[in-house]
Amino acid sequence: MNAPPTAVEVVEDFFAALTDMDVDRAVEHLAPDVVWQNTTLPTLRGLPAVRRALAFANRPTRRFEAVLQNIASDGQTVLTERIDTLFVGPLRSTFWVCGTFELHDGRIVLWRDRFSWGNVAVGTVRATARSLLHR
Repeated sequence: MNAPPTAVEVVEDFFAALTDMDVDRAVEHLAPDVVWQNTTLPTLRGLPAVRRALAFANRPTRRFEAVLQNIASDGQTVLTERIDTLFVGPLRSTFWVCGTFELHDGRIVLWRDRFSWGNVAVGTVRATARSLLHR
């Protein structure tokens, strides 16, 4: 009999699914009443709202990629330090993110991301410059 996945394994597979553009697999890791908080952005509450946002960001012309730099847990709380990349058409914006995940019964109930809008802006400027230089 296989042991249930650890909290770290759930979060790792959640990001692997998002990077693979597999929203269905990603949302399997979310609780029905999940809350997603992003620095200075509106909080999304409930699986339908989070699913819509993830589906919007995972299309052929828009996609997301996360590279986990560090991950640690204390019971059902998981902390991540990662490099996120947003692809929009030919643009690629890369920036640092720190995430906190709280799990209950093996599912993510809280996803809180912190990042610097300055890093996002720098990533966007670099992406735009790369795009213009490689035309």
